[in-house]
Amino acid sequence: MSDPSINRPASAPVPVTLPGGLRPGKPASPPGKVAPERSGVEVIKTESNGLRGRLAEELATDSDHFQEREKQLIKFHGIYQQDDRDNRKGGKAYSFLIRSRIPGGRLTAEQYLVHEDLADRFGNGTLRITTRQDFQLHGILKGNLKETIRTVNEALITTLGACGDVVRNVMYSPAPVAKPYEREIERIALRISDQLLPRTRAYHEIWIDGEPVVNGKEHVEPVDPLYRDAYLPRKFKIGVAYPGDNSIDVYTQDVGLIALVEGDRLIGFNVLVGGGLGMTHKKPETFPRLADPVGFVTPEEVERVVEEIVLIQRDHGDRVNRKNARLKYLVHRWGIDRFRRELESRLGYALKPVAPTPPLELELYLGWHTYGDDRWYLGLSVENGRIQDAGERRLKAGLNAVIRRFRPGIGLTPSQDIILTGFRKADQEAVEDILRAYGVALESELSSARKYAMACPALPTCPLAIAEAERVLPGVIDDLERELSALGLDGEKLSVRMTGCPNGCARPYVADIGIVGRSLDQYTLFLGGRLDGTRLNRVYRDLVPLRDLVPTLRPILNLFKQHREAGESFGDFCTRFGFERLLSLTQEYPDHAQAI
Repeated sequence: MSDPSINRPASAPVPVTLPGGLRPGKPASPPGKVAPERSGVEVIKTESNGLRGRLAEELATDSDHFQEREKQLIKFHGIYQQDDRDNRKGGKAYSFLIRSRIPGGRLTAEQYLVHEDLADRFGNGTLRITTRQDFQLHGILKGNLKETIRTVNEALITTLGACGDVVRNVMYSPAPVAKPYEREIERIALRISDQLLPRTRAYHEIWIDGEPVVNGKEHVEPVDPLYRDAYLPRKFKIGVAYPGDNSIDVYTQDVGLIALVEGDRLIGFNVLVGGGLGMTHKKPETFPRLADPVGFVTPEEVERVVEEIVLIQRDHGDRVNRKNARLKYLVHRWGIDRFRRELESRLGYALKPVAPTPPLELELYLGWHTYGDDRWYLGLSVENGRIQDAGERRLKAGLNAVIRRFRPGIGLTPSQDIILTGFRKADQEAVEDILRAYGVALESELSSARKYAMACPALPTCPLAIAEAERVLPGVIDDLERELSALGLDGEKLSVRMTGCPNGCARPYVADIGIVGRSLDQYTLFLGGRLDGTRLNRVYRDLVPLRDLVPTLRPILNLFKQHREAGESFGDFCTRFGFERLLSLTQEYPDHAQAI
């Protein structure tokens, strides 16, 4: 738990207590050993000549994969090397994930169709929406990488900086802007995104222009003015929350900006630092953490403030132990007061105190919404972010039909869903008719549990996965829906987030129910987060078999129904009722089947 208070004011610090009551500690070197000065990845980055390494040479070989040094470097170019872990008996079958960097998840109909075409030509035929509002193409072979990336860039989208030790995709609301302050927030978010892109020329040289030689000599890359030659110690995430809307989980970002308005005027941002959700099982020095408020800044100040925070992490982040290299660990070691002093020293002025923040809510953007002058957008649920045709549910084909006919704008949401913008009221019936013809479910046809569920890809392609997530969560939700229906809790807003490892890509540690891979077909079950993203959950049980996840929840749901207070959410109930009390009562029913 990061905060014992359910309604923590924005100006209050976030005390750090780890899931299960663990206390974070500082990593130590083994007795008798001297800690290295840099990790191996740091050496690879520094010696890469601006992220070039031997990528061009290895692309020209017949090998189906990259060697270890280049495997690390391709991440900065938006690529992950993977293999099919379901079929390793005859050796590894390598393929690649390509991730586009799409600030705010906003793209045109033409850009969407380019990604869809590439998925069909070179990938596995599916598009995947990430929890950072990007698109991922899966199953790309090495020989098709260059054409795929070149085509993405021709559509005026890049993959540079979508992965690697740099500032990742900047998140903000994917909904169409209507009010003046929304337009200003979008402009600021886009400027921050552009400002923090890596400046290396290697990306265009290798993937697009193909000109690695200048004046007959090998090109030497100038040092990046922001990232220098070693870039950041680890990935860095920035999100901008619109007033009252925490769809981006702003407290889980390295830097979170909460926009504040007076009327239709943007007055500034409360700045949060040090959020992040990755951890490692059985390593208490790693932990999820919610960000601390550091101060209030005006729209004129915000871009420089964000850049200086990035530079503090560049200069002081841990470059020895990558498991402790995120900004959250620096903020934890220093404390927020020292961090603020360092930031103010670099800025040359004192930050203003954090301003009062209106309550935040998780916005899913599903269904029809108007944004003025007979303009409408439609939000569609995409189970676990995977746009595909599966049986009677032909989501990919249905989206293609609507997008080709109406040419709407596209928004990818932080909850892995999609919105289509620019419709008129008169279009709605035709749009719904097309979607129904392809078996696409509309918001009214889905349970709350399914709408609020998220999962990471996990097996078979993610090399970090130790358990299933995306492939099994639909079945878990099926079982959970039956339990909720039997208890009369069908409409309950209940967030379930599942990951195949503890790195937290689907943000499980702020969910009502977090399910985190522990070993093959076994999970750590976390309870007690909040839909508004302002409280971490806690470990309820460890090593729960997949088949026992919903049976383990059944008696807790019974208790929730019987003892909840008016308007109380499931996560709030678990926190108020107390984990020791929950465990004591539910352990009396080892078959998890009897009502309490």
